[in-house]
Amino acid sequence: MRKLIVQQWVTVDTFAAEDDGGMSFVTVQPFGVSHDEDFKASALAFIDTVDTMIIGANTYAMARNYWPTAEEQGVYGARLNRMSKFVASTTLTDAPWGAFPAATITRDAVATSRELKRQNGKDLWVWGSLTLVRSLFEAGLVDEVQMRICPTTRGTGTPMFADRRDLRLIEASSFDNGVALLRYDVVT
Repeated sequence: MRKLIVQQWVTVDTFAAEDDGGMSFVTVQPFGVSHDEDFKASALAFIDTVDTMIIGANTYAMARNYWPTAEEQGVYGARLNRMSKFVASTTLTDAPWGAFPAATITRDAVATSRELKRQNGKDLWVWGSLTLVRSLFEAGLVDEVQMRICPTTRGTGTPMFADRRDLRLIEASSFDNGVALLRYDVVT
């Protein structure tokens, strides 16, 4: 069975979005132009383990105009753009992704995620999309949490977690750009 991996960029105080919904705390250039070779290698190693991205409508709206033309993101961007994508939305009717195949709209992300986990393939990647993440946690579908912790705090914003979650650390890495990667299995 495929794993469902939630990946979030967060502050040290674990806010995944600022009060205005933004993410100005992500100040590193993580992929194409990064001079931190270990960080680039980590990002590429991760993207090689997944073949499907599941995102919410807000994350889609933030990503759709950047990623399909982000040539500066190099190999990472190319791999991200080629993978299958699902957008959880009750209002969108289509989800174009530049010159790449459009994302599939799902009205029931929990049912779609459950079905995708049963299919053959690489792991599933949920990126951002806090409302979606919370519904997937509630349904017991999240297998792993990855937090890319930026070296800053905000004091307020939208926290990564809205309720109690028991996690088991499986990796802790730090990079020269100041980002730390924490990977956890979800304890059920």
